[in-house]
Amino acid sequence: MPDLRSVLFVIGLMASAMGLLMFVPMVVDLVYQDESWQAFAISGVVVTLIGGALATATYSPKPDIRARGAFVLTVFSWIVLAVLASLPFLLDPVRLSFTDALFEATSGITTTGATVLTGLDDMPKGILIWRAILQWIGGIGIIVTAMAILPMLGVGGMQLFRLESSDVGEKILPRAQSIALSIALIYLGLTVACAVAYIWTGMSGFDAVAHAMTTIATGGYSTSDASMGGFMDNGADIVGMIFMLLGALPFGMYMLMVTRAQWDAPFRDPQVRAFLSVITVLSLLIVVALITSGAPDSELGLFHSLRLSAFNTISIVTGTGFATADYMGWGTLAVGAFFFFMFVGGCAGSTACSIKIFRYQVAMEALRAYLFRMPRPHAIAPMRYGGRSLPDEVVYSVLGYFFLFFITVTITAALLGALGLDPVTAWSGAASAVANVGPGLGDIIGPSGTYQDLPSTAKWVLLTGMIVGRLEIVTALVVMTPAFWRA
Repeated sequence: MPDLRSVLFVIGLMASAMGLLMFVPMVVDLVYQDESWQAFAISGVVVTLIGGALATATYSPKPDIRARGAFVLTVFSWIVLAVLASLPFLLDPVRLSFTDALFEATSGITTTGATVLTGLDDMPKGILIWRAILQWIGGIGIIVTAMAILPMLGVGGMQLFRLESSDVGEKILPRAQSIALSIALIYLGLTVACAVAYIWTGMSGFDAVAHAMTTIATGGYSTSDASMGGFMDNGADIVGMIFMLLGALPFGMYMLMVTRAQWDAPFRDPQVRAFLSVITVLSLLIVVALITSGAPDSELGLFHSLRLSAFNTISIVTGTGFATADYMGWGTLAVGAFFFFMFVGGCAGSTACSIKIFRYQVAMEALRAYLFRMPRPHAIAPMRYGGRSLPDEVVYSVLGYFFLFFITVTITAALLGALGLDPVTAWSGAASAVANVGPGLGDIIGPSGTYQDLPSTAKWVLLTGMIVGRLEIVTALVVMTPAFWRA
């Protein structure tokens, strides 16, 4: 049986921290004289007490969390925090249903960015900053999970990025703590730089901070119904492009640059080079699609078309979900391309989502070796990644992840279709949820729509897909197996 006492102790600490964070939007509401401050005051007290009671009841001076416990902690921490984070949405004057509140909180903390809220421009500032805070803490949680826990558990090929001196038998918690401390200042520094840049473009201080948190987290929650399209006039979209890309790069690379002065780290990382190349090619593809579509957006000049294409391509590929235009009117080539962009993703060890670049690289290397050996059965075709040999278990893990990812998307789409959703909404909603992108395609959940009008059952299917996708699928499936819980 996994070390549940230590797991519950850590979850209790996380819940207490989340409860304390709820007082931040309370103060924001008081400053702006919004009545929703009471919802955050009550929620903060309740969640802090729940977390404190759980941590006290399971207190351990030296929590010992190893591999099996790490699986449990990774899965249940995301679920528990999403449930607790939904409380302010239930108590706030917007009075969301439990399903909508949990959907919004889950979408926030998994940095998916799908929303059921409208009228954001006139919404209480506390709710808006709470959504941003959820994505911001979800973003740093994703980095720690991807850098400290998943490599040790060998999930989806992440063992390829196991840090030096780490070992499968090593205790998980101390490793996660040390990594969290190392990346916290980097993450905060990027957020502050992003906020300052947004202010420079003319955003208000509040909008700049909220968007900075959701940009670095590649989450995509905005303070406006027009998303980033409402802030384009002075170049906020250009700032957004830069920092979405920075958020989608591996934070291990930043650690090397800051702690070891390895300033050439971005040029030595094969996934960084591939990621930036892919972004460039796909952006140019969308420019061509936009210009040839004859859409009104294409009539504003080449530079404007390039801005629109590059921003929305970066936003979808990184899973951020901001939008500066309704690309549903850019023609079938652009719409089809944006659907497949959801399956690209950023770099491993970043806040970005979806399949991620390195898995495509590993799969292509495996395919190359396979094709080389086909006419030469006895030939040796070593597989390499970044100058290192690729162990067979990494290749099998990556290929297994591809299979599970697309099976999960297919099952999710089938369930949504069975609930009455049209094929475009069902397939794009499933892909968007599992890949943690946010907007889908079509008139309902496209870049100019929301998930508000979907049936409640469909929202439960989607929020489940968000959590499973954010947990890299394998992690969630392992904990669901009966064999995992046997002593």
